[in-house]
Amino acid sequence: METLFEKHAKVFKALCDEKRLHILNLLRNGENCACELLENIDIGQSSLSYHMKILVESGIVESRQEGKWTHYKISEQGSRDAIDILKEITSVNCTDKNGNRCNNNE
Repeated sequence: METLFEKHAKVFKALCDEKRLHILNLLRNGENCACELLENIDIGQSSLSYHMKILVESGIVESRQEGKWTHYKISEQGSRDAIDILKEITSVNCTDKNGNRCNNNE
């Protein structure tokens, strides 16, 4: 069973490579098939498949098959989840004397 830390690491692994960031930038304009991505980034098909596998496994990108091509788009939910993970792991862990979470603005 995958731990919470392993799930979080997949998200950050997806974001820590310049090729994957380039792919995400291309997907900001909407869905692209793998053929379109290959035309716009200087990598081969097997390298693209590797990077897309990481992006899809992270939940940040969704894929769908149409004929021989796979189409990719940024997942709105995956994007929100990545933001929430970053906020969660970088916020101060604060509890009051009763064990209730504190408001960091107090």
